[in-house]
Amino acid sequence: MRGSAAILPQLCESIHKIAHLCKIAEHCTFCTLGGVNCEFGLRDRRKAATRKALADAAAHFVLTHGVEGVTAEAIAERAGVSVRTFHNYFSSKEEAVLAHFEDQINTWIDDLHSRPADEPILNSLEELTLKLVDDPNRPLEDTRAMIEIVDYTPSLLVQKQEMHQRIGERITAAIAERTATDPDRDLYPHLLAHAGAAICRGALEFWFCGNSDAQSPAEVIRDGFAQLRAGLPPPTAPSTH
Repeated sequence: MRGSAAILPQLCESIHKIAHLCKIAEHCTFCTLGGVNCEFGLRDRRKAATRKALADAAAHFVLTHGVEGVTAEAIAERAGVSVRTFHNYFSSKEEAVLAHFEDQINTWIDDLHSRPADEPILNSLEELTLKLVDDPNRPLEDTRAMIEIVDYTPSLLVQKQEMHQRIGERITAAIAERTATDPDRDLYPHLLAHAGAAICRGALEFWFCGNSDAQSPAEVIRDGFAQLRAGLPPPTAPSTH
């Protein structure tokens, strides 16, 4: 029995690896006769936490030093891990920076899936866009700065295009699911995805340029969605902005 007990941890480890490959690690638990309980999801959660810590550290340094002023060593130190661990998760500092941005979008997509099923899709997109600008844990100035860094840093160009392709497909798929449409055959979810992104970006650019009479960026976003619902009619009088 002692010999059997000694190999149980190794057995659990092997089963975990197999389960991970089968993508069932988050759902399965294996219990041994010796009382050793191997929770397959625990390691995945730890990995996700480490990855997030590294991506957040990368974003922190990029906002204060720019991409060129960031090193893998500094990112790893802030996240409390070794440089070797950093490279287990990311091939470069650029990848870590984009991971922070992409993780925020993935959270937004998860939130879209969680909205009430009977809620009109434009209402869902509006409320989630407002959440982006009203998040107390994410200053709007930091969001703006991160967008500008991602858009205008040459070393991020290729990976940025790949990231935009991925997140664009995910957002379109999420909208298609909510609207019972087919992203491979229907134009509708693609138009909504681009329209929502255009309102968010256009509203924030308009707000930050200082020409809006609105009291907050949220007010500009609400105006953008109201105009979209109305079919984007031309103004009835010359703009005073």
